[in-house]
Amino acid sequence: MTQEITFIQREQLKAKPDPASLGFGKYFTDYMFVMDYHTDHGWHDARIVPYGPLTLDPSSMVFHYGQAIFEGMKAYKTPDGEVQLFRPDKNMKRLNDSCERLCIPQVDGEFLLKAIKQLVTVEKDWVPEGAGQSLYIRPFIYASEAGLGVHPAHQYTLLVITSPSGAYYGEQLNPVNIYVEEHYVRAVLGGVGHVKTSGNYAASLKAQEKAEANGYAQILWLDAKENKYVEEVGSMNIFFKINGEVVTPKLNGSILPGVTRDSVIQILKHWGEPVREERISIEEVFAAYERGELEEVFGAGTAAVISPVGELTWNGKTIVINDRKIGQTSQRLYDGITGIQLGKLEDPFNWTVKVSAVEV
Repeated sequence: MTQEITFIQREQLKAKPDPASLGFGKYFTDYMFVMDYHTDHGWHDARIVPYGPLTLDPSSMVFHYGQAIFEGMKAYKTPDGEVQLFRPDKNMKRLNDSCERLCIPQVDGEFLLKAIKQLVTVEKDWVPEGAGQSLYIRPFIYASEAGLGVHPAHQYTLLVITSPSGAYYGEQLNPVNIYVEEHYVRAVLGGVGHVKTSGNYAASLKAQEKAEANGYAQILWLDAKENKYVEEVGSMNIFFKINGEVVTPKLNGSILPGVTRDSVIQILKHWGEPVREERISIEEVFAAYERGELEEVFGAGTAAVISPVGELTWNGKTIVINDRKIGQTSQRLYDGITGIQLGKLEDPFNWTVKVSAVEV
């Protein structure tokens, strides 16, 4: 794809929010990237335009048949003032994996990454510099064709919006309480659990609502067939440290292949720490606790990076993990990954990509 990216200047820039009040997904920057698709023209009309509302026909197919996917990634400001991305190639690949599953046309990953770099260059003053802060980047695609009929759309819109984000846990990691869901399921084998489609998250809301009403921060999802094998926690991948070894559920077609998940596995191997991917049941987890071998439990995802678990409730029983304190491995992984992301530690994997000044 060799098309140019048009830039439309905003008349007046927004006031920047107080860095202490950022939170997650509350504020959005001045511009967004947009590109359209039609079966007659392919992906075309790439442009960076002022952030603003969209106009959609009421019969747009995304509303009726749910053809919508997204990605989540971040830009970080390094101590020397440069801006960099973390493993964006993995996000581009997963975006196209999601496209393939939902019958959405493939996107040129190299071109989209170029567009994201240009957008981040335009928005460089929005990249926060505080501890744990970053510029969240949300690429997404939806079926914009107007008309009813259950079939893949002929028209799509791709957007990238950006949002300055605060530290997920503030100044320190805080272990959360998790409820093992035994009625609702997140995804089924052969379904869409392995891709980032909007419907996955809509389907999770009922269980999440129930968990929150009972004082839990997140849901631990079990497999849909036997209702016994661990899959994910909330919108993150899950890890258990049992008797000195870190275990995470093996990718099986219903588990999302998280970028942070892969990073955790690679870093542990680099450190020479034992780590394996395999099917693990909730019974095994609780049995390990009874033996005194369950040392740590933590989630891994883009937003929080590492999210330690302090309590786990299943089948009427609650277990307390590591005295509700952050574990050594969890803390070391958090420090290691964020250190690479922020340019404070050496990157032996060549994961970071500099956002050099791009002419727009």
